[in-house]
Amino acid sequence: MPDLTNILGDIPPTIRDDELLQTLLITASLRIERIVSHGHHSPAEFWYDQPRSEWVLLIQGAARLRFDDRVLELRTGDFVEIPAHQRHQVEWTTPDEPTIWLAIHHD
Repeated sequence: MPDLTNILGDIPPTIRDDELLQTLLITASLRIERIVSHGHHSPAEFWYDQPRSEWVLLIQGAARLRFDDRVLELRTGDFVEIPAHQRHQVEWTTPDEPTIWLAIHHD
């Protein structure tokens, strides 16, 4: 029988250094992750440039994603498809509560 897990469960009240990254499911063509940020952001000179597309849903909190040509403000329930090799940064996440992301990396 499969185990039951809650996407909002087992979240530390604060996360100090790095975001909490948990792989929930992985196959040859798909990786699903839960990411918990708490005021985290990308370093100023760092850009994600991933080989796979990434669909991201903001489950809780708020965040700001920077792309080469625009900035997206995400609130609870917002989602975005980031194409493979689309440079982006996490510019800001809510500092006073956890920001919970569901990220699906796919071909």
